[in-house]
Amino acid sequence: MKRMFIFFLTSLMLLCANICSVFAKAPTTPKILFTSVQDRNYGVSLMNPDGSDQVNLTHYRANDQGAVWSPTGEQILFVSDRDGVRDLYLMDADGSNVRRVFKKEAERQHPSWSPDGKQITYTHMLWDKDRYPTYIATLGEQEEEGLDVDGLFPVWSPDGTEIACTLRGRITFINVQTGKQKRLLPRKVAGYQIRASWSATGDKLAFSWNKNPLPADRKPRDPFPPGWAEKQTIYIVNRDGTDLRQLVDEAGPKAQEPALSPNGDTLLYTQKINGFLQIFKLDVNNGIRTQLTRIGPRNLGGDWFDPAYALPVSPQPQLLTTIWAQMKKE
Repeated sequence: MKRMFIFFLTSLMLLCANICSVFAKAPTTPKILFTSVQDRNYGVSLMNPDGSDQVNLTHYRANDQGAVWSPTGEQILFVSDRDGVRDLYLMDADGSNVRRVFKKEAERQHPSWSPDGKQITYTHMLWDKDRYPTYIATLGEQEEEGLDVDGLFPVWSPDGTEIACTLRGRITFINVQTGKQKRLLPRKVAGYQIRASWSATGDKLAFSWNKNPLPADRKPRDPFPPGWAEKQTIYIVNRDGTDLRQLVDEAGPKAQEPALSPNGDTLLYTQKINGFLQIFKLDVNNGIRTQLTRIGPRNLGGDWFDPAYALPVSPQPQLLTTIWAQMKKE
């Protein structure tokens, strides 16, 4: 009887563990994902919007970074080199149940979810060819579709119709259905724009911008001119390119990694202070700045989840499936 009881108890524990991994739970309060140095490696961490309760989610001797919430907050998509190549991985919201997204290994970075959580977009890093094509894939399948653009840091719009990315140094919208491209700002605007972040309603974008033009003959792997990178700062603009506003002063070290809160009132960004990268929160309306991280030499990035804004816009699935091979033939 004692052996039977132990067997029953063990089986019940295993069953509960399996059920918990299947029915992953989303946070019940707003949370921020960010990248931090953990035991000399980059890892994925979690904190409250005020910077409290910072918790490491990954405890692996590899570089885990670039984490983004699924639209429902139940899963986290991130980049890891734990198998030797930086590729995409999934885990549950509590850091458990880590698994690869693709069976075939390749260097994939800069992931973003579609608003219905069924697809992802990301960049293939083809370093040997100096190419960085943007791809779309459906989760649970192994098919990848290229968008025929070398777009860095692609991010899906909340209504599912567009992907914003950095294309030839400009924030550019790629229509998911037609592949048509449109710049956020006019062609005549100089400088280098990178890392767009949508508001939850899709009416605004924040992005990093260095207004100083790069040399015309500069190649992708050439170093930046001395002091050039420090002029990078954060701007916000309406979706139609109007009401462009600078949010962070250029006087300090470069400001990077912008991430708008779901309600669009607050911005996360990364900047050096006392020689270390730290994450700051900025009130978009009154300009009040709050430092969120203080421990460790490098904390950067950020992605918000707020259960009040989960799946805020009805996805348009008819626009999320594009047969790019057929488009090429037409």
